[in-house]
Amino acid sequence: MRVEVNGQALDLLPGMTVRHALIQSGLLGEVEAGKKVYDIWGNEVGLEGALIEGMVLKVR
Repeated sequence: MRVEVNGQALDLLPGMTVRHALIQSGLLGEVEAGKKVYDIWGNEVGLEGALIEGMVLKVR
C-alpha cells in the first residue's frame, strides 16, 4: 500500500500503522521530540492509528 508522509511516498505492507510510516520516513524522532502527526484534513493522528491506501500525513 502507498501512503505519503510530508510529501514522501512510502510503500508499506497492509496492516502497518502510522508509527511504521514514520519509522520508514525517518520522522519518528521528530514526533518523539514533540511534533504531531496530522491527516490531510488537519486531524491529529495517533501513532497506533491504522493506515489506508493513499493516506496523506503531515508532521508539524
